[in-house]
Amino acid sequence: MRPSTSPHWRIEPLAGWHLPLLGDPAFLPLQAQLQRAALLELPDRVLQWLRRDQPHAPQVLVAFADHSQTALGLVVCRRLNRAGSCWQVAHLRTTSSARRQELSSDLLKAALQRTASTSWVASSASDDCTRLGVLREQGFQPLRQDQIWCWSPGGQAAAATAAAAAGGLGELQWMPLNRRTAPLLWHLEQIVCPAQLRQILDRRSDDVLTQSHGKGWLLVDPSREGAVAGVRWLGEHPGGGHDIELTVDPHWPQLHGPATTLLLQRLCDGLAEPGALWLRSDPYDHDRLQWLQHLGAQQRGERVLMARSLWRRQALPNVERQANRRLEAVLAQLQPRRRPVPTPLLPR
Repeated sequence: MRPSTSPHWRIEPLAGWHLPLLGDPAFLPLQAQLQRAALLELPDRVLQWLRRDQPHAPQVLVAFADHSQTALGLVVCRRLNRAGSCWQVAHLRTTSSARRQELSSDLLKAALQRTASTSWVASSASDDCTRLGVLREQGFQPLRQDQIWCWSPGGQAAAATAAAAAGGLGELQWMPLNRRTAPLLWHLEQIVCPAQLRQILDRRSDDVLTQSHGKGWLLVDPSREGAVAGVRWLGEHPGGGHDIELTVDPHWPQLHGPATTLLLQRLCDGLAEPGALWLRSDPYDHDRLQWLQHLGAQQRGERVLMARSLWRRQALPNVERQANRRLEAVLAQLQPRRRPVPTPLLPR
């Protein structure tokens, strides 16, 4: 990819020698992700060449001031499924408010052009008018609004209380997230996810397992062989701690309480680095909101999830092509034409 230029800055893919230049406070929470992306860039390029596949590692573009090595902003994108049909704008940051909208727009546009994906998702704080305007300018439309909550595990006493209270869950079974149970959690998330967003994300059970690195727990109802609640790890939160996805079957709202608390606690116990858990909630899900308040979680604003999708015309499969050719041959015989010349009878 050639560097993208403008009268005020140039945009380049992240390289290892860029890392010492990204010391601005706006970039410091992303240092671990940036180092990982720079480290995986060369192996990922080799895999793309061998498999003719889309990149697996996060894609990072950095904007530098023209004729200077001063970093002005960056964008981090990662794919959300193995097929590579859906990517996420994970981070879009600038060092100052001057020309923020123009720079953010150029970075986002360069990222969209760099990756051949039909669908994209991105999020923004509900009060960030600049970010929302940039996303709308590039064709993103709002799909969902969430409240963001942060909870720090309260120690052994809270875990023991939740475990004791969760003993009354009847026949529900606790299961860790693995290759065998991933389809159960995937099916539960498909039920809760809105239809339009479900089509854009285009996820399979393997995608759920891969994204979470096997870190998660489920509550399974053995009578119908389905998950009724589940929690899984999504990634490291830039502000410290972990982003998680907590899903509860709409027909089991009573699980908000000791059961979901113990799900969070078991997930925390399996994490190498303990920290606060960041999770989302529908503003109209009163059962979850009441449970989060009772848990002592703190609300940290609202976030808008936006999506952009480009539907491309697909070539007809070979079977349809053959059927069309046969139909054309039949219709051709019905067309008016000159009387055919008789074929002479040849002696045998």
